[in-house]
Amino acid sequence: MAAKKHLELNPEHPIIETIRKKVEEDKNDKSVKDLVMLLFETSLMASGFALEDPQTHASRIHRMIKLGLGIDDDTETTEASGQPAASEEMPKLEGEDTPAEDASRMEEVD
Repeated sequence: MAAKKHLELNPEHPIIETIRKKVEEDKNDKSVKDLVMLLFETSLMASGFALEDPQTHASRIHRMIKLGLGIDDDTETTEASGQPAASEEMPKLEGEDTPAEDASRMEEVD
């Protein structure tokens, strides 16, 4: 039986401290949510896991690059609905999955 994987964060790391401060300023900041998800998904990849949706990961990276370059295209919407594009939606938070969904996503690691 394989041991369960754990993600450990150093709360004193400058990246984590800065993200915490930005969350305290605005919990709905899309760029902060993207940064947190990028950190998590990058940790998954570095540990040998495959991402469920690599396209969403790539979209986040592109948004962060545009943000860093000062390119503002946060107003992109689908032409038909006027709603944000599907790739712009945030994923479910941990605990929102049913146990069956969670079990089906687990990967066996020997």
